[in-house]
Amino acid sequence: MLKQKIQKLSPKIKEEVEKKIKEFGKKNISDKDRFLELCFCLLVANCSLDRTKKNWENNKKIFLEANQKQLSSRLRELGQRFHNNKASYIIEARKHADKLNSYLKNKEEFELRNFLADNIKGLGMKESSHFLRNQGFKNFAILDRHVLKTLKENRFLKEIPKTLTKKRYLKIEEKLGNLAESLKTSQAHLDLYLFYLDSGRICQK
Repeated sequence: MLKQKIQKLSPKIKEEVEKKIKEFGKKNISDKDRFLELCFCLLVANCSLDRTKKNWENNKKIFLEANQKQLSSRLRELGQRFHNNKASYIIEARKHADKLNSYLKNKEEFELRNFLADNIKGLGMKESSHFLRNQGFKNFAILDRHVLKTLKENRFLKEIPKTLTKKRYLKIEEKLGNLAESLKTSQAHLDLYLFYLDSGRICQK
């Protein structure tokens, strides 16, 4: 059922999907810009994608320079949920800011995701997958609310998990990997199709 829906949708949005995947795959990015991408993934967890994207695009300097109190205050002014926690995560993540390109070059992709999820506070499996997808990696599922809702509505999942443990995450991801393989596509492509099926648009970030 879900496979057929994606096959039917593909001719309509395939060009847009490929364009977005190429955009994610840009390679020559500085550590600073990688860090800003990481900040976005820390911010967007359990928050509105559109609001977070707007806040992130218009306030990048604060993620690099503000202290925790200033950052928390600014995020609160912007209406960003969990502003205190998000500010704390970003400040703590700065210790990795000048190492991100090294991480991406020197670690195998699944080892890298585990490393990020285990070592950067605020990044779980979903956020680490999101960050890596946005850096051009294609073999991870991003199990956000849009994707999970689509999976449930199409009986791919019996129910949306109340909590996504690592074990549960990997189990769902494995099933999505099989679906992607049957469609002769990647999980990064599949994610954009699943997001579209729920929202009616291509995920821009």
